[in-house]
Amino acid sequence: MAPELPVGYPQSWEADVVLRDGSVAHVRPIVPDDADGLRAFHAAQSEESVYLRFFAPLRELSDRDVDRFTHVDYRERVALVVTLRDLIIGIGRYDGIDATSAEVAFNISDHFQGRGIGSVLLEHLAAIAQEEGITRFRAEVLPQNRKMLTVFSEAGYEVARHIEDGVVDVTFDISPTERSEGVRLAREHRAEALSMHAVLHPCSIAVVGAGRRPESIGHRVLANLDAAGFTGRTHVVNTEAQEVLGRPAYASVGEVPDEVDLVIIAVPAHSVLDVVADCADKGVKALLVVSAGFAEAGKDGAKLQRKLLKTARRAGMRVVGPNSFGIVNTDPEVRLNATLTQQIPCPGGLGLFSQSGALGIAVLAAAARRNLGISHFASAGNRVDVSGNDFMQYWIDDDRTTAVGLYLESMGNPRKFSRIARQLAARKPVVVVKPGLSSFGVPPGHEARQTRSNPNAFAALLGQAGVLRVNSIHELFDVAQLVLNQPLPAGRRVGIVGNAGALAAITADACVGHGLDVVHGPVTLGADASIEQFREAVREALADPAVDSLLTSFIPQLLTADEEVVDVVRRAGSLTDKPCVATFLGMRGVDGGTSLLGATESTPGRGLPVYAMPEDAVRSLAAVTRYAEWRAKERGLPVAPVGIDRRAAEVLVEGLLADHPDGVELSEEQCESLLAAYGVPLWRRLVVHTVEEAVAAAEAIGYPVVLKSTSSIVRQHGAVAGIRLDLDDAGAVRAAFASLRERLVPLAAGSFVVQRMASTGVACVVSTAEDPLFGPLVMFSVAGAPTDLLDDIGYRVPPLTDTDVSDLISSVRAAPLLHGFGGADPVHRAALTDLVARMSVLANDLPEVAGLQLNPVVAHSGGVDVLGATARLHSVGRRADPGRRALT
Repeated sequence: MAPELPVGYPQSWEADVVLRDGSVAHVRPIVPDDADGLRAFHAAQSEESVYLRFFAPLRELSDRDVDRFTHVDYRERVALVVTLRDLIIGIGRYDGIDATSAEVAFNISDHFQGRGIGSVLLEHLAAIAQEEGITRFRAEVLPQNRKMLTVFSEAGYEVARHIEDGVVDVTFDISPTERSEGVRLAREHRAEALSMHAVLHPCSIAVVGAGRRPESIGHRVLANLDAAGFTGRTHVVNTEAQEVLGRPAYASVGEVPDEVDLVIIAVPAHSVLDVVADCADKGVKALLVVSAGFAEAGKDGAKLQRKLLKTARRAGMRVVGPNSFGIVNTDPEVRLNATLTQQIPCPGGLGLFSQSGALGIAVLAAAARRNLGISHFASAGNRVDVSGNDFMQYWIDDDRTTAVGLYLESMGNPRKFSRIARQLAARKPVVVVKPGLSSFGVPPGHEARQTRSNPNAFAALLGQAGVLRVNSIHELFDVAQLVLNQPLPAGRRVGIVGNAGALAAITADACVGHGLDVVHGPVTLGADASIEQFREAVREALADPAVDSLLTSFIPQLLTADEEVVDVVRRAGSLTDKPCVATFLGMRGVDGGTSLLGATESTPGRGLPVYAMPEDAVRSLAAVTRYAEWRAKERGLPVAPVGIDRRAAEVLVEGLLADHPDGVELSEEQCESLLAAYGVPLWRRLVVHTVEEAVAAAEAIGYPVVLKSTSSIVRQHGAVAGIRLDLDDAGAVRAAFASLRERLVPLAAGSFVVQRMASTGVACVVSTAEDPLFGPLVMFSVAGAPTDLLDDIGYRVPPLTDTDVSDLISSVRAAPLLHGFGGADPVHRAALTDLVARMSVLANDLPEVAGLQLNPVVAHSGGVDVLGATARLHSVGRRADPGRRALT
């Protein structure tokens, strides 16, 4: 039975992390039952390590010390342990000095030095400390303890040191900075990319369940490994056979007389856990589980899947699957085909990821049909561990991969996906097929949170990350064949050359519909045009300095030399830095001729992307053009508004949730306090029920004022006038009150508010929400019909840069109203940008703010005025992407 956890044990602090060498370890809070493990850890340390930690030759820990170290309150005294196979390999702790500072200390196993354990512990302790209101760490370190001093200095914090009595006193602010966040994410990237090396570059493989029957899954995988010419060592594990495909069969992985990097498991689901335990004892690095019968099969299978993950993580292994179709690496030095199909595409630059095994077959077949070479292919199956995020981390630095295609049926951690995809897309095109976000789109076996947000939020997340989203595998390869073989366009200006007027017209119309500018042509050649005439037309279009891309369209059967036409386009395109695509009716794929033009030992050369219909060609070119614009745009700097008191907001939120653990709607005064902590003044509103109260409120606020109904019925029906403006004295207030009361009493709308008269401007809505899937969201819209009727709302996922904020405001179709539409004065864009930035920081800082809406926000030439606000708090667990390294 599992030991009973102490009262207040913070389970949300537990995390599986990837260490510097790519192995997996577990981080968790210390518990009293760790006493024996702590003694064993201490006893295994060298005398030098003990002295560096305790400043004394403390060979044994006293019972009192053990009790003090293992009994903490998880608030002022916090301790974490890092474990591998339940053995403690690292310890980190902090003890509060005062309300905002704490002393921190680490002790790392001598046998696991150099794996980044100290850095992981510092990240996690700093994140926990900030949750408790601690902003500063202090540590006392001996000068010769260079490793620990390095942990502090390389973490990205501003570290201050001074030596006193032979001890280095280190102090630093633990609030995240751009540099510290950059260090954390860079470490996460390197570690997770390295962890995929054992998956994609194994030196030795064991196939468990490979039998003599050719139709069995294990046999097929083993045969495909052989057919591809895998360059490493391959072993067979089978309890019922002596030999399979000419190899001796071992009864268990443990009996294989060789180190094993990757184990492919193809046995019935009920036998998988025994195999995983055997792999753990062997020290295997990664598992590929092609076996089915897990979470996709029901509750019992889901329970089995959780045990699989727990056992693998405990032993530091990565897991692809279960229910995976397999993985491919076409690198000539590896030649890995660990899938259920023998036919795979030729080597090339496309990295492919598919969650579905069945779709994996279709994806590989489609790539081969189109003459698209791949670098890697992976099917995650139920993605219990390894996901598309892990492969993207690997592809960021992989020179063989020049573009990435992902088919995502579900998404477990969109925030992490967004930031990794943004980093990858800044270097290489990322094309994503994501069918939808409804529960119907999540296949059995995939653990995924359900979103409460508009589907446009997901589209905005992809756009923010620079991802090219498409609707089908067909469109994925349409785009992939272009970005793999042609340069990115410099702009939206296109030229069109063809041999059929109708086809050229369709092409031009499609360009206009997709936002491309036709600046050259359409040039239509007759069906009897010579090859030389055709060549000259293509050359003229590409030589036109106004042209950024060329679209060619031809009906092959009207020409006498089809291959010559293809060759003309291919050769002309290879001599320019402008992308060139072709429509030849009935053809699809990459036409490279006998050899790709411009190919060298280091450059793959350029094939010609060919499309069956002009709409496919134009849609792909438009998508790539938008991607090129995103890539050329400045990423911007993280927003960091001044005058924010995060701790004051946290104290307010914690106090309210302590009194209302099931959630609470904030009063106007509470909203005012919350917004004030983020530097946002909320205009005062006074609720009145009588004419005398209205006059008194106007006197208190100061003239001129407005009087308006608080009824939602009135607000939602524009035909019912529920507001009176520019009331500049008591008489005007009395008259307005009488007029509104007479008009609105039949609607039971007799409650009003008095507020200072705002400047004339554009009414906007700025909102935040904490979504179960995305985490924090920021929304912007122009108030009224654009929001209520047209769903004209922009979305972004914090943290945001200044460029993100500007893009969010400009993303709504009603944005021209902000820029002086119809002769009005433009709004103060900087003030509006600052407000949205502050709300994005609030949303990122406070997940307990389930929903916050500023409405109306009047933007005018002199600034912005926040006239109304509502907010709702709710207790939440840890976000999927918690601000510290964790496999989620």
